[in-house]
Amino acid sequence: MTAPRDLPAPHATPLDLGGRTALVTGAAGGIGRACVLRLAAAGAKVRAVDRDATGLEALADEARELGGAVEPHVLDLTDLDAAELVAAGTDVLVNNAGLQLVRPLEEFPPDVFHTVLTVMLEAPFRLIRGALPHMYGQGWGRIVNVSSVHGLRASAYKSAYVAAKHGLEGLSKTAALEGAPHGVTSNCVNPGYVRTPLVEKQIADQARAHGIPEERVLSEVLLQDSAVKQLIEPEDVAEAVAYLCGPATSFVTGTSLVLDGGWTAH
Repeated sequence: MTAPRDLPAPHATPLDLGGRTALVTGAAGGIGRACVLRLAAAGAKVRAVDRDATGLEALADEARELGGAVEPHVLDLTDLDAAELVAAGTDVLVNNAGLQLVRPLEEFPPDVFHTVLTVMLEAPFRLIRGALPHMYGQGWGRIVNVSSVHGLRASAYKSAYVAAKHGLEGLSKTAALEGAPHGVTSNCVNPGYVRTPLVEKQIADQARAHGIPEERVLSEVLLQDSAVKQLIEPEDVAEAVAYLCGPATSFVTGTSLVLDGGWTAH
């Protein structure tokens, strides 16, 4: 019989990432911004990666006011070599960056399809690849991939996004299997529709694709299958990410944590 592990006391254990370095992509707004602030509040030094330099500076200023340490990195994730390099020395990796275009398959621009898969699937692979040597060397690491319910289900007119998120699910599971002997976990967080600029931008596209007014998109398209008829807040997703980085999650790996208001319960 193996010896029992040291477990946290039964009282609530706060997330303490003091001395850890985290990296969050798509950090300048939405879910990424919320994740940066949450991990910084837990004591991590956070590398905030985005191509939006102005947004990163504003985020760093906000984090400083809250007592957090944020290091802005202006980077376009289509530069895959640079993405792999910036991940070196990372203890906590949050793959969050995403983009979206709503079009029927026959009208979907091939160059946009390629870009979506580069940013949302190939870049996470390169970031994980860059982070793993350090994680393996210290026997601890946390990889959290911000996926989507569209990593588990499909919707019409989102071929590139759905393909990328389904691929990210497989990549995350593979990283979990390979990382387990080294103390590294890898999981997905799967939100439904979150109140972010990415979702707000979709409303006009969805109205055009479905032939309905914009004011009907939220109830008739985005939240039609959700039991909870409201958008998720970015901070809710950040709390799920923080949980997966916490002290009692060493056995939580290779899974998908769904925050969808009951959408996938159907």
